Amino acid sequence: MKLGILVNTDKNLGHILGITKAAVEKGHEVMIFNMDEGVRLLGEPAFRDLCNAKGVSMSFCDHSTHVFNVSKEGVPEDIICGSQYNNAAMNHDADRVIVL
Repeated sequence: MKLGILVNTDKNLGHILGITKAAVEKGHEVMIFNMDEGVRLLGEPAFRDLCNAKGVSMSFCDHSTHVFNVSKEGVPEDIICGSQYNNAAMNHDADRVIVL
């Protein structure tokens, strides 16, 4: 199964980490897209480290980083700096999507 996680707030880091870990341990693929206030989580090392987990792909909305004045410095290259196209692709490819 492919699980999409749309992150549009910065309030659920623990849930994102837990859900992602549980899904990966069960052999599922996880796609994470950050937008709006969710891009603030790019400053959290534990969140950024999710890109290193097997089966996890991550992207974020570049426009949101400008709106919320979030630095992209230190964001690993494995986390794609993208647009709402990446969100649309995640929604298309995922079997299930949750919003946090």
